[in-house]
Formats: sequence, C-alpha cells, structure tokens
Amino acid sequence: MSGRTVHLLEGREMVRPFAVPDLVCLTGSEAGDFDARSIRDRGVPESALMERAGAGAAAVIRHSASARDALILAGKGNNGGDALVVARCLAAWGWRVELLTTSARPPDDPLLHGWTVPARASEELDDSELTDLIQNALDRGAQVVDGVLGTGIKGSPRGEAGRVVAALEGAGPGRGGPGRLVSLDIPSGVDADTGAVPGPAVYGDLTVSFGWPKLGSLLHPGRARAGRQVTLEIGFPPLDPDLAGRRLLTPAWASRHRPQRSAVTHKNQVGALAVVGGKPGMAGAAILAGRSALRSGAGYVRVVTHPDNREVVQSALPEAVYVDATDAGAVTEALARSRAVAVGPGLGIEGASAELLARVLATPIPRVVDADALTLLAGEPGLRAALSGAPVVVTPHPGEADRILGESGPGPAGRLDSIRALRDELDSVVLLKGAPSLVLGPEGLWVEVVGSSDLAVAGMGDTLTGAIGAFLAQGSDPQTAAGLGLVTTARAAARAGAGAGLQAADVPEWIPAALVEGPGGTDLDVPGILLDLDPAR
Repeated sequence: MSGRTVHLLEGREMVRPFAVPDLVCLTGSEAGDFDARSIRDRGVPESALMERAGAGAAAVIRHSASARDALILAGKGNNGGDALVVARCLAAWGWRVELLTTSARPPDDPLLHGWTVPARASEELDDSELTDLIQNALDRGAQVVDGVLGTGIKGSPRGEAGRVVAALEGAGPGRGGPGRLVSLDIPSGVDADTGAVPGPAVYGDLTVSFGWPKLGSLLHPGRARAGRQVTLEIGFPPLDPDLAGRRLLTPAWASRHRPQRSAVTHKNQVGALAVVGGKPGMAGAAILAGRSALRSGAGYVRVVTHPDNREVVQSALPEAVYVDATDAGAVTEALARSRAVAVGPGLGIEGASAELLARVLATPIPRVVDADALTLLAGEPGLRAALSGAPVVVTPHPGEADRILGESGPGPAGRLDSIRALRDELDSVVLLKGAPSLVLGPEGLWVEVVGSSDLAVAGMGDTLTGAIGAFLAQGSDPQTAAGLGLVTTARAAARAGAGAGLQAADVPEWIPAALVEGPGGTDLDVPGILLDLDPAR
C-alpha cells in the first residue's frame, strides 16, 4: 500500500495500524529455515532477497529522517549484508554514510556495487569511543542502523558483536538528539523466537522486518525494544502450510472475519446471548458485558443475575431482558432460547454461584467463560469435564491461569508454554490476556497487536467477554470470536481517545465505529508494506 490513508474522528487522525489481512508471523528459527529452503529448494537467489531487503529498509529509513546522514553498524551474515545494502542505497541517494563493521568484511564487498563508503572495524574503537560515535551521530540527527545480529542468535550477545550491542543499548530510552535508532529484522539481542532479552539488547525507534514480523518482536520484553514496526515483502515464495498457523490479530484481519447479516433477518437470527453473572453488589460487571454484547451486534441479550440487581440492570440496559438467576426454570428457559452464553462477570464464587455455573456448562451451546467462573473452575476441577459439551472460549488473565494450572507465573517468555498448558488442561480455545493477548485454538496461535496499556483498567475483561459472547451468538467459531472480541474492544478503546483515563464503560460506545473499521493506513510511500505498527505503549 502506498500513499497516506487516514481515518478522521472528531479532528483526530488515526493513521496506524496498517496490515494486510491474515498476516503470519514466524519465529526466528522458522524464518531462518524457510529462508534457507527458499534458496536451496526453490531457486530464489540469496542476493535478490538481500537486495530487496536492504533497498526496502533504506526507503523506510529515508521517510521522516531529519537529516541525510546515517551510521550503519553491520555484523556478519545476512543481517550484516542487509545493512551493507542499506549503506549503499543511502550513499547512492546522496546521503552522508559511515559504516562500522563488527566482523571482517572487505572494503570492496560485492554488496556495495563499487560504491565507496567510509568504513572501519569496531575493534579499532575502545568502549568510550564507540559510545561517543553512536551518540554523536544521534545528536546530529543521523539514522543509526542496527544490522549487528540477526534472528538466529540465541542467548546473550557475545564477543565484539556483544560489545557493540551494549553500546547501542546505552543509547536507548531517554537519549538526547534528533536521530533515530533503526533495527533490521529484529533489535539485536532480542530472541526472535520468544521476545526474551537475556543480555544487552538494542532499544530501537523503528524495526524493519522482512517477509514476516518475527514473533519475538511482538512479545514483551522484545516488543518494547522494537519501536515502530514495519514489515516488507521482499520476494519470498509462498509459505509452507505448516508455517501458516500463527497469525496477527489486526483491523484488517477483523474486517475479513466479522459476521455478516442477511438483509432479511430478525433479532433472534442475528444472535441471542445470555449473560450470566452479577451477584448482589456486582451488577456492574454484568451490565458492562451486556452493553458490550449489544454494541457488538447481538440482537437479543438476556442478563441472568440476582434479583437484587434487577432495578439497576433494567435501568442501565433497557434493551436487555432480565432473568432471575435464583429461578432454575427461568434460567433453563433463557439458556435454551439463546445461541450462546457468556458466564462469569461478577458471578461470585459461593456455593450458589457454583451451582449456577454447573447449570450453564451443562447447556450445549457455545460459551465464553471468564472471571469468577474461571476461579470456580480452578477450585472445583469436577466442573471442567462439562467444558467439552459444547464449543468454549476461556479468557484467563495471568493470575487466573496460574490458579487453573496450580503454579506460579512463568514470566513473559513462558506465556507460550502457559497457553499451551491451558489448552490441554481445559480442552478449550484459550484467550490468555496480557501484553499482548494471545489466542490458541484449532487454527494455531494468534497474536493480538493493537492493544495498549490503556486497557489495564477494571471492567475491561467484562467488556471483552460481552463482545466475544456476541460474536459467538452471531455464529463465529470460538477462536474467531475470541480474536474479534480482542480487536474490536482494543480498537474501540483507541477510538475513545481517553488514554490512561480510559474507563471500561467508555468502550462499548465506540464499538460500532470499530466494527466498520478497515485495514488502517500507512504514511509510508514504499512498495510492499505488509505491516505498519505503532510502538507498544
């Protein structure tokens, strides 16, 4: 996509995120293996991939540069080769370019195509000189390009490359100067498989990746090091099917997978949802879930809650139908007339709540299980057997996940293991909340990339549960419903524009705008843009 696409909303421009639909992300190991197989088995010239990568990165780097000035740090291997192509392109475009290499590369390296670029080895500089070189470049507005280590590196950076990465890390957050620090494919020192940072690692303003974003740049703490993320198509062949399961949840993905209404329909056909929750004094959770469900397209919402909550629920949600949670017959009828159920918001964990949850889980309709219902599942393993009776999404936050698995938190790099364990334990689609949220189901692992720390507020889980329930009621399969719920609520929160002052009650009012959102936009006039993602916040 080229040109500038913007969404105008009350005078505010919303340019990013941009992504093509159904965008895949790979681990560093997968990307390296596929790169090698493309060259070996499919006849893709290695030099062609390097040329496309370097030239594309140079075009992205040129955008918004404050000066035509660059310091290029090149390591060995393909990552260093990409950096040499960047250096050559910028030099050919009339930039001032200085090259610093961390490994033996000849001054007439074939990738330079005969262009003379001032170069020296990093070994010629002591630690103080190296630090000064980088900081001086940033101070004068140069683009400092990190091509030191690629996606195949494991463990803490070592040797001369490690020394250079440590110097680049020292020029990280809070540095002065108008220059930018740009990483190629992934910030050096970040594990491209897990996002772990086992030693020094670059804090970039921009990461330009090739072919696919790397999983490690989307998972914290690596994501915090990547800055703005741009992914370029550089001529790879189609992915092997076994690598196509790990997808990014973006507005473009959501626009392709939202339920579509028939022109001739009615409220029950477009989705009847039962929201079960709200013990005395906890009506707000059920109200948030119900309001979110209505805004997300559910045609008929029944709120099954304690009689003490009737007045406030009917006042806050006049469109919804109140059902007495203490009346077993009424509950059974409400569930039987619903196409899906969302259970857990404000449910409580007392004996009556467990009985109500058991009744809900015994009903063979799709369900999303959240909040207090997850705590009950953790404390009463006998309830888990009922999960297999119909399609189900469970939506734990890390604390709930730990209670279900009976273990302490695995840490950011262990979230992939945690979500796999939850899937196996509960035989369900799992939405593991966090930064970023992850969804694991029959279609593989999906990674949400549009949320922010604004969502870290009480009640957001209830809002998410209502949205997922609405998509289940409209016929989406559980994994798709979970992904749609994440993208829809995250984009509604962004559109609310409240920043750290966001309240969960703000989000449902912006869901209709999120439901008609397209793939977003990019202000980069560069061919082959697959992803343009703002820095994590």
